[in-house]
Amino acid sequence: MTEDSDAADRGWFAGVDSGDAAAGTQTIGEGEAEQPRDWPGLAVETGFADTREAYYDALHEATVQAARESVHAEERADDRQLIHAVRAMDDTERVANELAERLDEWAGTLFEDVSTGVEGARELSDRHPANPFERRVVSLARRVTLLAEEREDLRSFVERRAPAVAPNLSEMAGPVLAARLLALAGGLEELAKKPSGTIQVLGAEDALFAHLAGRAPSPKHGIIFTHDAVRNTRPADRGSAARALSGKLAIAARIDHYSGDLRPSVHDDLEERMETIRARADG
Repeated sequence: MTEDSDAADRGWFAGVDSGDAAAGTQTIGEGEAEQPRDWPGLAVETGFADTREAYYDALHEATVQAARESVHAEERADDRQLIHAVRAMDDTERVANELAERLDEWAGTLFEDVSTGVEGARELSDRHPANPFERRVVSLARRVTLLAEEREDLRSFVERRAPAVAPNLSEMAGPVLAARLLALAGGLEELAKKPSGTIQVLGAEDALFAHLAGRAPSPKHGIIFTHDAVRNTRPADRGSAARALSGKLAIAARIDHYSGDLRPSVHDDLEERMETIRARADG
Protein backbone atom coordinates (compact mmCIF):
# COMPACT_ATOMS: atom_id res chain seq x y z
CA MET A 1 0.00 0.00 0.00
CA THR A 2 2.87 2.38 0.79
CA GLU A 3 5.93 3.11 -1.26
CA ASP A 4 8.77 3.38 1.27
CA SER A 5 9.86 1.34 4.24
CA ASP A 6 9.06 4.09 6.72
CA ALA A 7 5.46 4.17 5.52
CA ALA A 8 5.33 0.39 5.62
CA ASP A 9 6.46 0.44 9.23
CA ARG A 10 3.65 2.83 10.07
CA GLY A 11 0.97 0.51 8.67
CA TRP A 12 -1.93 0.83 6.26
CA PHE A 13 -2.84 4.25 7.68
CA ALA A 14 0.48 5.88 6.74
CA GLY A 15 -0.14 9.38 5.45
CA VAL A 16 -3.80 9.34 6.59
CA ASP A 17 -5.17 11.79 9.13
CA SER A 18 -7.25 9.87 11.67
CA GLY A 19 -9.98 12.53 11.31
CA ASP A 20 -10.08 12.28 7.50
CA ALA A 21 -12.67 9.57 6.84
CA ALA A 22 -12.49 10.11 3.07
CA ALA A 23 -8.74 9.42 2.95
CA GLY A 24 -9.20 6.39 5.18
CA THR A 25 -12.00 5.13 2.94
CA GLN A 26 -9.80 5.39 -0.16
CA THR A 27 -6.91 3.64 1.56
CA ILE A 28 -9.13 0.80 2.77
CA GLY A 29 -10.65 0.39 -0.69
CA GLU A 30 -7.39 0.38 -2.62
CA GLY A 31 -4.77 -0.87 -0.19
CA GLU A 32 -3.46 -4.20 0.95
CA ALA A 33 -1.06 -5.66 3.50
CA GLU A 34 1.36 -8.53 3.11
CA GLN A 35 0.46 -10.00 6.49
CA PRO A 36 -1.73 -9.30 9.54
CA ARG A 37 -0.26 -6.94 12.14
CA ASP A 38 -1.20 -5.35 15.45
CA TRP A 39 -2.81 -2.39 13.71
CA PRO A 40 -4.36 -0.83 16.87
CA GLY A 41 -1.04 -0.93 18.73
CA LEU A 42 0.84 0.39 15.70
CA ALA A 43 -1.71 3.19 15.33
CA VAL A 44 -1.08 4.37 18.89
CA GLU A 45 2.69 3.93 18.58
CA THR A 46 2.93 6.05 15.43
CA GLY A 47 0.53 8.73 16.64
CA PHE A 48 -2.32 7.90 14.25
CA ALA A 49 -4.66 7.49 17.24
CA ASP A 50 -4.42 8.39 20.93
CA THR A 51 -5.87 5.07 22.07
CA ARG A 52 -6.79 1.70 20.64
CA GLU A 53 -10.45 2.68 21.04
CA ALA A 54 -9.86 5.82 18.98
CA TYR A 55 -8.28 3.69 16.27
CA TYR A 56 -11.31 1.42 16.13
CA ASP A 57 -13.63 4.44 15.95
CA ALA A 58 -11.68 5.85 12.99
CA LEU A 59 -11.55 2.42 11.32
CA HIS A 60 -15.29 1.91 11.79
CA GLU A 61 -16.14 5.28 10.23
CA ALA A 62 -13.86 4.66 7.25
CA THR A 63 -15.04 1.09 6.61
CA VAL A 64 -18.72 2.04 6.81
CA GLN A 65 -18.11 4.84 4.31
CA ALA A 66 -16.17 2.44 2.05
CA ALA A 67 -19.08 -0.01 2.15
CA ARG A 68 -21.57 2.75 1.27
CA GLU A 69 -19.48 3.86 -1.70
CA SER A 70 -19.07 0.27 -2.89
CA VAL A 71 -22.84 -0.35 -2.76
CA HIS A 72 -23.51 2.95 -4.53
CA ALA A 73 -21.06 2.14 -7.31
CA GLU A 74 -22.50 -1.35 -7.72
CA GLU A 75 -26.06 -0.05 -7.97
CA ARG A 76 -25.01 2.42 -10.67
CA ALA A 77 -23.50 -0.37 -12.79
CA ASP A 78 -25.12 -0.88 -16.18
CA ASP A 79 -26.50 -4.34 -15.40
CA ARG A 80 -28.20 -3.00 -12.25
CA GLN A 81 -29.73 -0.15 -14.22
CA LEU A 82 -30.99 -2.64 -16.79
CA ILE A 83 -32.58 -4.67 -14.00
CA HIS A 84 -34.40 -1.59 -12.70
CA ALA A 85 -35.62 -0.83 -16.22
CA VAL A 86 -37.03 -4.31 -16.93
CA ARG A 87 -38.68 -4.49 -13.50
CA ALA A 88 -40.24 -1.08 -14.10
CA MET A 89 -41.41 -2.29 -17.51
CA ASP A 90 -43.14 -5.31 -15.96
CA ASP A 91 -44.60 -3.20 -13.14
CA THR A 92 -46.11 -0.65 -15.51
CA GLU A 93 -47.64 -3.43 -17.59
CA ARG A 94 -49.13 -5.10 -14.51
CA VAL A 95 -50.55 -1.86 -13.10
CA ALA A 96 -51.90 -0.74 -16.48
CA ASN A 97 -53.71 -4.06 -16.92
CA GLU A 98 -55.12 -3.99 -13.39
CA LEU A 99 -56.39 -0.42 -13.81
CA ALA A 100 -57.78 -1.29 -17.23
CA GLU A 101 -59.88 -4.02 -15.61
CA ARG A 102 -61.22 -1.54 -13.07
CA LEU A 103 -61.85 0.92 -15.89
CA ASP A 104 -63.80 -1.70 -17.85
CA GLU A 105 -66.22 -2.19 -14.95
CA TRP A 106 -66.65 1.51 -14.25
CA ALA A 107 -66.90 2.70 -17.86
CA GLY A 108 -69.44 -0.02 -18.64
CA THR A 109 -71.89 1.67 -16.27
CA LEU A 110 -71.57 5.03 -18.04
CA PHE A 111 -70.88 4.45 -21.75
CA GLU A 112 -72.28 2.19 -24.43
CA ASP A 113 -70.12 -0.03 -26.65
CA VAL A 114 -66.92 0.33 -24.62
CA SER A 115 -63.92 -1.74 -25.69
CA THR A 116 -61.96 -3.51 -22.97
CA GLY A 117 -58.35 -3.53 -21.82
CA VAL A 118 -55.69 -0.98 -22.62
CA GLU A 119 -57.10 -0.44 -26.11
CA GLY A 120 -60.42 0.42 -24.56
CA ALA A 121 -58.65 2.91 -22.29
CA ARG A 122 -57.13 4.58 -25.35
CA GLU A 123 -60.58 4.98 -26.88
CA LEU A 124 -62.06 6.33 -23.66
CA SER A 125 -59.25 8.83 -23.22
CA ASP A 126 -60.48 10.67 -26.35
CA ARG A 127 -64.04 11.06 -25.13
CA HIS A 128 -65.53 14.34 -23.92
CA PRO A 129 -67.07 13.78 -20.47
CA ALA A 130 -70.51 15.17 -19.78
CA ASN A 131 -70.58 14.96 -15.97
CA PRO A 132 -68.21 14.52 -12.98
CA PHE A 133 -68.39 10.72 -13.08
CA GLU A 134 -67.48 10.60 -16.75
CA ARG A 135 -64.64 13.07 -16.11
CA ARG A 136 -63.11 10.71 -13.57
CA VAL A 137 -63.45 7.71 -15.91
CA VAL A 138 -61.87 9.57 -18.81
CA SER A 139 -59.08 10.82 -16.53
CA LEU A 140 -58.39 7.26 -15.37
CA ALA A 141 -58.39 6.09 -18.99
CA ARG A 142 -55.73 8.67 -19.82
CA ARG A 143 -53.59 7.48 -16.90
CA VAL A 144 -53.86 3.88 -18.13
CA THR A 145 -52.88 5.00 -21.62
CA LEU A 146 -49.85 6.88 -20.29
CA LEU A 147 -48.77 3.81 -18.29
CA ALA A 148 -49.06 1.63 -21.37
CA GLU A 149 -46.99 4.11 -23.36
CA GLU A 150 -44.37 4.20 -20.61
CA ARG A 151 -44.22 0.42 -20.71
CA GLU A 152 -43.49 0.51 -24.44
CA ASP A 153 -40.82 3.18 -23.93
CA LEU A 154 -39.19 1.07 -21.23
CA ARG A 155 -39.25 -1.99 -23.48
CA SER A 156 -37.54 -0.01 -26.24
CA PHE A 157 -34.94 1.14 -23.72
CA VAL A 158 -34.29 -2.44 -22.56
CA GLU A 159 -33.99 -3.64 -26.15
CA ARG A 160 -31.39 -0.96 -26.86
CA ARG A 161 -29.35 -1.31 -23.67
CA ALA A 162 -29.31 -5.07 -23.06
CA PRO A 163 -26.98 -5.87 -26.02
CA ALA A 164 -24.43 -3.37 -24.67
CA VAL A 165 -24.58 -4.85 -21.15
CA ALA A 166 -24.68 -8.54 -22.10
CA PRO A 167 -24.12 -9.01 -25.85
CA ASN A 168 -24.03 -12.81 -25.98
CA LEU A 169 -26.90 -13.28 -23.54
CA SER A 170 -29.02 -10.76 -25.47
CA GLU A 171 -28.19 -12.36 -28.82
CA MET A 172 -29.12 -15.80 -27.52
CA ALA A 173 -32.12 -15.03 -25.33
CA GLY A 174 -33.34 -11.78 -26.81
CA PRO A 175 -32.88 -8.47 -24.95
CA VAL A 176 -36.00 -8.67 -22.76
CA LEU A 177 -35.50 -12.27 -21.63
CA ALA A 178 -31.82 -11.52 -21.04
CA ALA A 179 -32.75 -8.58 -18.81
CA ARG A 180 -35.26 -10.70 -16.90
CA LEU A 181 -32.65 -13.41 -16.33
CA LEU A 182 -30.29 -10.77 -14.94
CA ALA A 183 -33.08 -9.51 -12.68
CA LEU A 184 -33.88 -12.99 -11.37
CA ALA A 185 -30.19 -13.76 -10.76
CA GLY A 186 -29.40 -10.37 -9.21
CA GLY A 187 -26.92 -9.15 -11.84
CA LEU A 188 -24.55 -10.28 -14.56
CA GLU A 189 -21.84 -11.49 -12.21
CA GLU A 190 -24.35 -13.48 -10.16
CA LEU A 191 -25.83 -15.05 -13.31
CA ALA A 192 -22.35 -15.90 -14.63
CA LYS A 193 -21.61 -17.82 -11.44
CA LYS A 194 -24.77 -19.92 -11.53
CA PRO A 195 -24.74 -23.48 -12.91
CA SER A 196 -26.87 -24.17 -15.95
CA GLY A 197 -29.32 -26.23 -13.90
CA THR A 198 -30.14 -23.20 -11.77
CA ILE A 199 -30.54 -20.96 -14.82
CA GLN A 200 -32.90 -23.55 -16.29
CA VAL A 201 -35.44 -23.08 -13.47
CA LEU A 202 -35.03 -19.35 -12.76
CA GLY A 203 -38.53 -17.98 -12.39
CA ALA A 204 -39.97 -21.35 -11.35
CA GLU A 205 -39.00 -21.08 -7.69
CA ASP A 206 -42.51 -21.83 -6.39
CA ALA A 207 -42.74 -25.01 -8.46
CA LEU A 208 -39.23 -26.00 -7.38
CA PHE A 209 -40.04 -25.55 -3.68
CA ALA A 210 -43.25 -27.53 -4.14
CA HIS A 211 -41.18 -30.32 -5.75
CA LEU A 212 -38.67 -30.29 -2.89
CA ALA A 213 -41.57 -30.57 -0.46
CA GLY A 214 -42.91 -33.59 -2.37
CA ARG A 215 -46.03 -31.83 -3.65
CA ALA A 216 -45.17 -31.53 -7.36
CA PRO A 217 -42.89 -32.94 -10.05
CA SER A 218 -39.58 -31.25 -10.77
CA PRO A 219 -40.04 -28.23 -13.07
CA LYS A 220 -38.45 -28.59 -16.51
CA HIS A 221 -37.98 -24.88 -17.03
CA GLY A 222 -38.66 -21.45 -15.62
CA ILE A 223 -38.79 -18.17 -17.49
CA ILE A 224 -36.74 -19.59 -20.38
CA PHE A 225 -39.98 -21.25 -21.53
CA THR A 226 -40.68 -17.96 -23.35
CA HIS A 227 -37.70 -18.64 -25.63
CA ASP A 228 -38.62 -20.10 -29.02
CA ALA A 229 -36.13 -22.93 -28.54
CA VAL A 230 -38.25 -24.24 -25.66
CA ARG A 231 -41.77 -22.99 -26.41
CA ASN A 232 -41.75 -24.18 -30.02
CA THR A 233 -40.37 -27.63 -29.21
CA ARG A 234 -42.85 -30.49 -28.75
CA PRO A 235 -43.69 -31.14 -25.05
CA ALA A 236 -41.84 -34.48 -24.95
CA ASP A 237 -38.58 -32.75 -25.87
CA ARG A 238 -38.94 -29.51 -23.92
CA GLY A 239 -36.87 -30.80 -21.01
CA SER A 240 -33.96 -31.53 -23.35
CA ALA A 241 -34.42 -28.18 -25.09
CA ALA A 242 -34.45 -26.34 -21.75
CA ARG A 243 -31.26 -28.09 -20.64
CA ALA A 244 -29.51 -27.30 -23.91
CA LEU A 245 -30.60 -23.67 -23.82
CA SER A 246 -29.70 -23.12 -20.17
CA GLY A 247 -26.26 -24.64 -20.75
CA LYS A 248 -25.55 -22.20 -23.58
CA LEU A 249 -27.04 -19.29 -21.60
CA ALA A 250 -24.64 -20.08 -18.76
CA ILE A 251 -21.71 -19.94 -21.20
CA ALA A 252 -23.02 -16.71 -22.74
CA ALA A 253 -23.33 -15.04 -19.33
CA ARG A 254 -19.78 -16.03 -18.39
CA ILE A 255 -18.37 -14.68 -21.64
CA ASP A 256 -20.27 -11.41 -21.13
CA HIS A 257 -19.05 -11.03 -17.56
CA TYR A 258 -15.43 -12.06 -17.99
CA SER A 259 -14.80 -10.97 -21.56
CA GLY A 260 -17.65 -8.96 -23.05
CA ASP A 261 -17.03 -9.77 -26.71
CA LEU A 262 -19.65 -11.32 -28.97
CA ARG A 263 -18.91 -15.00 -29.76
CA PRO A 264 -20.95 -16.20 -32.78
CA SER A 265 -19.75 -19.79 -32.29
CA VAL A 266 -21.74 -20.10 -29.05
CA HIS A 267 -24.97 -19.25 -30.87
CA ASP A 268 -24.14 -21.60 -33.75
CA ASP A 269 -23.62 -24.42 -31.23
CA LEU A 270 -27.06 -23.80 -29.73
CA GLU A 271 -28.75 -23.87 -33.13
CA GLU A 272 -27.05 -27.15 -34.01
CA ARG A 273 -28.11 -28.67 -30.69
CA MET A 274 -31.71 -27.56 -31.16
CA GLU A 275 -31.81 -29.01 -34.67
CA THR A 276 -30.69 -32.36 -33.24
CA ILE A 277 -33.44 -32.25 -30.60
CA ARG A 278 -36.16 -31.28 -33.06
CA ALA A 279 -35.06 -34.01 -35.45
CA ARG A 280 -36.27 -36.58 -32.91
CA ALA A 281 -39.84 -35.73 -33.87
CA ASP A 282 -39.10 -36.72 -37.45
CA GLY A 283 -37.29 -39.91 -36.57
